[in-house]
Amino acid sequence: MEKSTMAQSKGTVVLAYSGGLDTSCILVWLKEQGYDVIAYLANIGQKEDFEAARKKALALGAKKVYIEDISREFVEEFIWPAVQANALYEDRYLLGTALARPCIARRQVEIAQREGAQHVAHGATGKGNDQVRFELTCYALCPKIKVVAPWRLPEFYQRFPGRRELMDYAKKHGIPVPVTPQTPWSMDENLMHISYEAGILENPKNQAPPGLYTKTRDPATSPDNPDVLEIKFERGVPVKVTNIGDGATRSSALELFVYLNDIAGKHGVGRIDIVENRFVGMKSRGIYETPAGTILYHAHLDIEAFTMDREVRKIKQGLALKFSELVYNGFWHSPECEFLRHCIRRSQEPVVGTVRLSVFKGQVYILGRESPRSLYNEELVSMNVQGDYEPADATGFININSLRLKEYHRLQSKVTVKQDE
Repeated sequence: MEKSTMAQSKGTVVLAYSGGLDTSCILVWLKEQGYDVIAYLANIGQKEDFEAARKKALALGAKKVYIEDISREFVEEFIWPAVQANALYEDRYLLGTALARPCIARRQVEIAQREGAQHVAHGATGKGNDQVRFELTCYALCPKIKVVAPWRLPEFYQRFPGRRELMDYAKKHGIPVPVTPQTPWSMDENLMHISYEAGILENPKNQAPPGLYTKTRDPATSPDNPDVLEIKFERGVPVKVTNIGDGATRSSALELFVYLNDIAGKHGVGRIDIVENRFVGMKSRGIYETPAGTILYHAHLDIEAFTMDREVRKIKQGLALKFSELVYNGFWHSPECEFLRHCIRRSQEPVVGTVRLSVFKGQVYILGRESPRSLYNEELVSMNVQGDYEPADATGFININSLRLKEYHRLQSKVTVKQDE
């Protein structure tokens, strides 16, 4: 009796719950440790039977279940700033998971505060980036919160060294175990992308098996006719998509993004297979599908180059590099990342206009662009019209710019002569 009274004293924990084997076992384990568990499921655009997950959590003893649809805020408050930044981590990764984590964790903290819970918990592993992203968000938004991370607690990970032990625990505690055989890799999906890693993919030489991809078709079997789209931007954010072929249009953020996912997926756009550097210090292999994000990356890059001053853009590119690194490493809710978002947002004021592009066989082809804020002057650049430009002035421009090169090579030839003596 005394033991159960002690166990009750641990208070309430809000668990980021997915409905899968790991977090179901964690839910029961947290109850065993004496916590009251509130299960929180974020609907961030993944394919999931949320009602089945709710019933499962309640059956396993969650005292309350929150299913929160955060898809729209994910697009407007997290994906759009990344599009404005042209955010790419290590030149290739469009940051799908890294952008979702601070959005998911922010709502988790709000629920904890609403419920008066002192603890939050997650099922992220002790070797990955997600534990950092979840927890830095939680501590930034609620410094007094306590985080329970079972996969970092020896009493948990020593008890469950592998999937077999989790399955045994599940059977013992009446946790429904997956009936379909597990894929030999792990997946994480949200509205922006899906990632595949671990298992047979841990050998970086192994090619992804044909059945792995779920968001995009194989470009080899994709349609033989392209979809031609026009994407309209205001302040660097897409506000309307028009399909030139069938006249379909989408203008609200969420619907527009979902539509681009469908079109890009149909044509096999957005697949990458990379080895990246995790924040915790190791390299890992990841395969990603980011359909809509890939279209928007190319479209935004084009309209930005068309409308933004050259020197502003150089500075902005440096900021975007830092922004991508901060997001990947989990610092979305940091003063430096807020400062960068503010600067990048300011740079986007002239980024207005429409880009026409073709989506075809795994590629995005830019076809043309127009903008009322364009810095492109057709008369000035034309080979057939002189415009407000004196070609003779270029002689002095070249002379001044060559002065440094002449001086450098004059000195080099002196040094070479001396060395030969």
